[in-house]
Amino acid sequence: MYPCRSLALLILMLLPALPAAAGDDHAQQTARRAVEQGRYVPLEDVVRDALRRHPGKFLEVELDDGVYEVEILRDDGVVVELDYDARNGKLLKTELDD
Repeated sequence: MYPCRSLALLILMLLPALPAAAGDDHAQQTARRAVEQGRYVPLEDVVRDALRRHPGKFLEVELDDGVYEVEILRDDGVVVELDYDARNGKLLKTELDD
Protein backbone atom coordinates (compact mmCIF):
# COMPACT_ATOMS: atom_id res chain seq x y z
CA MET A 1 0.00 0.00 0.00
CA TYR A 2 1.31 3.48 -0.81
CA PRO A 3 2.16 5.76 2.18
CA CYS A 4 -0.27 8.51 1.09
CA ARG A 5 -3.05 5.98 0.77
CA SER A 6 -2.33 4.55 4.23
CA LEU A 7 -2.33 8.00 5.78
CA ALA A 8 -5.56 9.00 4.06
CA LEU A 9 -7.31 5.84 5.23
CA LEU A 10 -6.03 6.30 8.78
CA ILE A 11 -7.35 9.85 8.87
CA LEU A 12 -10.71 8.76 7.47
CA MET A 13 -11.04 5.97 10.02
CA LEU A 14 -10.31 8.37 12.89
CA LEU A 15 -12.72 11.09 11.76
CA PRO A 16 -15.81 9.63 13.46
CA ALA A 17 -13.92 9.51 16.77
CA LEU A 18 -12.88 13.16 16.65
CA PRO A 19 -15.08 15.81 18.25
CA ALA A 20 -16.88 18.13 15.88
CA ALA A 21 -14.77 21.18 15.06
CA ALA A 22 -16.08 24.66 15.79
CA GLY A 23 -16.63 25.25 12.06
CA ASP A 24 -18.38 21.92 11.56
CA ASP A 25 -21.56 22.59 9.63
CA HIS A 26 -24.95 20.95 9.85
CA ALA A 27 -24.38 18.82 6.73
CA GLN A 28 -21.25 17.21 8.23
CA GLN A 29 -23.05 16.43 11.48
CA THR A 30 -25.97 14.97 9.55
CA ALA A 31 -23.60 12.76 7.52
CA ARG A 32 -21.87 11.51 10.67
CA ARG A 33 -25.22 10.58 12.20
CA ALA A 34 -26.28 8.81 9.00
CA VAL A 35 -23.14 6.64 9.13
CA GLU A 36 -23.58 5.97 12.86
CA GLN A 37 -27.22 4.96 12.26
CA GLY A 38 -26.30 2.72 9.32
CA ARG A 39 -28.12 4.81 6.72
CA TYR A 40 -24.85 5.65 4.90
CA VAL A 41 -21.91 3.31 4.33
CA PRO A 42 -18.67 4.33 6.07
CA LEU A 43 -16.56 6.70 4.02
CA GLU A 44 -13.44 4.56 4.43
CA ASP A 45 -15.18 1.70 2.57
CA VAL A 46 -15.87 3.96 -0.40
CA VAL A 47 -12.36 5.44 -0.46
CA ARG A 48 -10.82 1.97 -0.22
CA ASP A 49 -12.86 0.82 -3.24
CA ALA A 50 -11.99 3.95 -5.23
CA LEU A 51 -8.25 3.45 -4.60
CA ARG A 52 -8.52 -0.21 -5.53
CA ARG A 53 -10.09 0.76 -8.85
CA HIS A 54 -7.69 3.66 -9.51
CA PRO A 55 -4.45 3.42 -7.49
CA GLY A 56 -2.87 6.79 -6.84
CA LYS A 57 -2.98 9.71 -4.43
CA PHE A 58 -6.24 10.36 -2.58
CA LEU A 59 -7.12 14.04 -3.08
CA GLU A 60 -10.50 14.71 -1.50
CA VAL A 61 -14.01 13.54 -0.90
CA GLU A 62 -17.28 15.42 -0.70
CA LEU A 63 -20.79 14.34 0.23
CA ASP A 64 -23.44 15.97 -1.94
CA ASP A 65 -27.11 14.95 -1.84
CA GLY A 66 -26.38 11.41 -0.71
CA VAL A 67 -23.47 10.92 -3.12
CA TYR A 68 -19.83 10.53 -2.05
CA GLU A 69 -17.60 12.23 -4.65
CA VAL A 70 -14.05 10.84 -4.37
CA GLU A 71 -11.11 12.40 -6.26
CA ILE A 72 -7.87 10.52 -6.91
CA LEU A 73 -4.74 11.64 -8.75
CA ARG A 74 -3.45 8.62 -10.64
CA ASP A 75 0.26 8.05 -11.25
CA ASP A 76 -0.26 8.97 -14.92
CA GLY A 77 -1.41 12.49 -13.90
CA VAL A 78 -5.10 11.92 -14.58
CA VAL A 79 -7.57 13.04 -11.91
CA VAL A 80 -10.41 10.58 -11.47
CA GLU A 81 -13.72 11.44 -9.79
CA LEU A 82 -15.80 8.50 -8.66
CA ASP A 83 -19.37 9.01 -7.46
CA TYR A 84 -20.83 6.49 -5.00
CA ASP A 85 -24.32 6.17 -3.58
CA ALA A 86 -23.81 6.91 0.13
CA ARG A 87 -26.69 4.61 1.12
CA ASN A 88 -25.29 1.41 -0.36
CA GLY A 89 -21.75 2.18 -1.57
CA LYS A 90 -22.59 1.41 -5.21
CA LEU A 91 -20.39 3.11 -7.81
CA LEU A 92 -22.61 5.42 -9.85
CA LYS A 93 -20.21 7.22 -12.19
CA THR A 94 -16.53 7.64 -13.04
CA GLU A 95 -15.11 10.75 -14.69
CA LEU A 96 -11.55 11.27 -15.94
CA ASP A 97 -10.00 14.75 -16.12
CA ASP A 98 -6.58 15.55 -17.61
